[in-house]
Amino acid sequence: SAVSASQYPIGDRPDIAFAGRSNVGKSSLINRMLNRKKLAKTSSDPGKTRTINFYNVNDLLYFVDLPGYGYAKVSESERRKWGGMIEGYLNGRTSLADVVLLVDIRHQPTQDDRLMYSWIKSRNLNATVIGTKCDKISKSQYAKHASAVKSVLGMNGSDRLILFSAESGFGADELWSLFDGMLETAGTKGSSLF
Repeated sequence: SAVSASQYPIGDRPDIAFAGRSNVGKSSLINRMLNRKKLAKTSSDPGKTRTINFYNVNDLLYFVDLPGYGYAKVSESERRKWGGMIEGYLNGRTSLADVVLLVDIRHQPTQDDRLMYSWIKSRNLNATVIGTKCDKISKSQYAKHASAVKSVLGMNGSDRLILFSAESGFGADELWSLFDGMLETAGTKGSSLF
């Protein structure tokens, strides 16, 4: 866990950072992907993640759980502190390979989601959006909700939207395949997460 650059892990492993509003499911996604129930702390209350948390994945890369933006039951000064911490990480971390934006597939993306998506695009990073909590809607509604997310964010044909459920693991294989590709792009030779 870190609150400043001096506390970040040292080394050349790439980071895949997970960004999204408070309570969107970043920690739950990490737990599901790493097959650990309580590795990343989760809560029904927004704002549980208050530091930048690095998870070493097979000595190949770090999953980075960023504090959520938007509503959280904390003071305005605390939210500003988190904002500065996130901005410092995103702008200063040289091993940042990708920022994956998580949105709740049940709802249209917020203004904060649109700003984060624009930032990802401006940095020429892969624009990958994960629609969390897809188990909360019927499969017949997937296309409709996915289309709404793509439209609000202004996603183009090369941007990826992956539906994901931390409950069932739906979408996990597609994500592992994506992350494997990111390792190749980051130049981690002869490595695979599978």
